[in-house]
Amino acid sequence: MSMPEAPRGPAQDGLPPLSAVIRTHDLAAKKALGQNFLLDLNLTGRIARSAGSIADHDVLEIGPGPGGLTRALLFEGARRVVAIERDARCLPALAEIGAHHAGRLEVVEGDALEADLTARLNAPYRIVANLPYNIGTELFVRWMTPPVWPPSWASLTLMFQREVAERICAKPGGGAWGRLSVLAQWRAEARIMFDISPKAFTPPPKIWSAVVQVTPLAEPRFPAEPKTLELVTKAAFGQRRKMLRQSLKQISADAIGLCEAARVEPTLRAEALDVEAFCALARALDAQRRA
Repeated sequence: MSMPEAPRGPAQDGLPPLSAVIRTHDLAAKKALGQNFLLDLNLTGRIARSAGSIADHDVLEIGPGPGGLTRALLFEGARRVVAIERDARCLPALAEIGAHHAGRLEVVEGDALEADLTARLNAPYRIVANLPYNIGTELFVRWMTPPVWPPSWASLTLMFQREVAERICAKPGGGAWGRLSVLAQWRAEARIMFDISPKAFTPPPKIWSAVVQVTPLAEPRFPAEPKTLELVTKAAFGQRRKMLRQSLKQISADAIGLCEAARVEPTLRAEALDVEAFCALARALDAQRRA
């Protein structure tokens, strides 16, 4: 585990230690915003380096807070960082980082679930973020289900709760296999890079976190419409203890016929199906709707 940030003196990038920044700007983390600040600049540097080549990419960051990861991205040579922050209290601290790295940081005040920042970024860009716990899953699903593929992003390097990271990278047949697993592995490669202890955060959460890297494939592994696949997986895993003939009734008036058209046994449960089977169900549902 990396050593904690030194309490005094400038950090390696010439800016004050993050603990001092938080005191200066009175930035106590807000639970309502899903905030857990990562203050260890050695660790944020490791996350930035895990994103791969960033000197030739724009980087999108979600929820920078006091700017620990933002500073690491800029220090590690990101061509440009666009960060969206909902908490107005953090903006002065981020402005200080922007002044220190003139022209390479753009901070947007707003809600990442509502703002479209693609026009501010040169594609393909990388997304690197310590995602707020309360919006991380929703953002991930959106990034994995754009209408056009390959996406505008070149990679995702994201910190999640360890449980969420395991679901993204899980294999069929286990309890972690679920909607996120299917959506991620349908048209991308996903892997856990490393774990992060609760002690690295302020305030420390009750659970471990993990950094996940997702790299898009040139083409999906199997044909399917993204929104339909999302609908099928949501229904199947939303009632994962029930057989498909029951769980899929909420999206099809003929759930058994849907399974038969996809050549999937209707008495199976969702965790038994692989990505190919879910894509077959999605195609069969679209065919049902057209009939």
